[in-house]
Amino acid sequence: MATMLRGVLLAENVLLKNGPKILGSAGWQPQQQQKRNLNVHEHISYTLLKDAGIQVPKFGVAKTKQEARKIAEDLKTKDIVLKAQVLAGGRGKGHFKNGLKGGVRMVYSPEEAEDIAGQMLGQYLVTKQTGEKGRICNAVMVAERKFPRKEFYFAIMMERAFGGPVIIASSQGGVNIEEVAAENPNAILYEPIDIIKGLSKEQAQKVAVNVGLGSQKEKTGDMLLKMYDLFCKKDALLIEINPYAEDAGETYFSLDAKFRFDDNAAFRQKELFALRDWTQEDEKEVAAAKFDLNYIALDGNIGCLVNGAGLAMATMDIISLHGGSPANFLDVGGGATAQAVKEAFKIITADPKVHAILVNIFGGIMRCDVIAEGIIAAAKELNLKMPIICRLQGTNVDDAKVLIASSGLKILPVDNLDEAARLAVKLSNIVSLARDAKLDINFEIPL
Repeated sequence: MATMLRGVLLAENVLLKNGPKILGSAGWQPQQQQKRNLNVHEHISYTLLKDAGIQVPKFGVAKTKQEARKIAEDLKTKDIVLKAQVLAGGRGKGHFKNGLKGGVRMVYSPEEAEDIAGQMLGQYLVTKQTGEKGRICNAVMVAERKFPRKEFYFAIMMERAFGGPVIIASSQGGVNIEEVAAENPNAILYEPIDIIKGLSKEQAQKVAVNVGLGSQKEKTGDMLLKMYDLFCKKDALLIEINPYAEDAGETYFSLDAKFRFDDNAAFRQKELFALRDWTQEDEKEVAAAKFDLNYIALDGNIGCLVNGAGLAMATMDIISLHGGSPANFLDVGGGATAQAVKEAFKIITADPKVHAILVNIFGGIMRCDVIAEGIIAAAKELNLKMPIICRLQGTNVDDAKVLIASSGLKILPVDNLDEAARLAVKLSNIVSLARDAKLDINFEIPL
């Protein structure tokens, strides 16, 4: 199956160059997306579509090879597709670390389904999106194989420039939609939806006609209405069907689907968010999420602890400006407690590549003394030997400085951000050299 669309990529890579062919009247501007949102496995997407009345192939989910065989037998067909349930694009072109090629495989008997599923389960699938580490496959979707005559693309996604949701449609489905957009942008159509009025029957049928489904405009329009209803009810940011395909007898199925949901709606979609597969996410990111910390691992050696996404980006930039490399993006937010800050330090220092830590806090809602308490507690509990450079400004900053000075710990307070970054880079380089030489440095740092 084709790699699914990412709305941001489609917007940035294509529309800026060519401009969209818009069926409605709204204009377009590039979208900024900083926040990650809930992504679910394909079998969950299939279930949501099926429950909404949108046709999907018969399928089942196996967590053992014996279950895979039983599902294949129940499908009563010799044409079966096995799909590794891994949250990554490019599964079909990926490979498992045990040597098995492809996370999407065609099989022709229950026995073969059992054998191939057994080689997938419990193994790490490596794709262009996972990196060499790969992601664990804990389940395999077993579905009946379809032989599509014609394939289409439909998606509904939130787009700020349209002031709400927009339908994206194309007659060229079943392939990488980014390639279609790059090669033939006129093949992709856009229909903005009025968030107050909702999607009308006439709008839905207009989309169907414009992608070449005029003879099926009633059925396709009905499918789009169901899709939009599901989009609203589940607080989705993206529902993508690629391909929406014609099978024998002019019946249409969703053969592949991708959903993404708004994390801000977690309180309203508890059952849905309970389906989040934490095994598909970085362990440190999972630990951070438990304390409402935003953490993303990077490849550098300077750990960053910052409040606010913008300040975090600026901090990483200034580290790079001085020749250093950030080891992470970690935003403690505006309501972090001393305990959360301590946990943040645990997460940062769990990365063996980290040689120094730069704390950059602007105390607005967040109090500097609370941050200081967390830093001190973490340094004592973890017995930190690496240098900690601490730049605090704002609410209760004087109290924070007193706490740090009276702690007796080697935490280096620096008021100027440029100087703090320069010092962090210098000290991280010293630690790197010391570790390479297998020396144990007890820092007495001349400032």
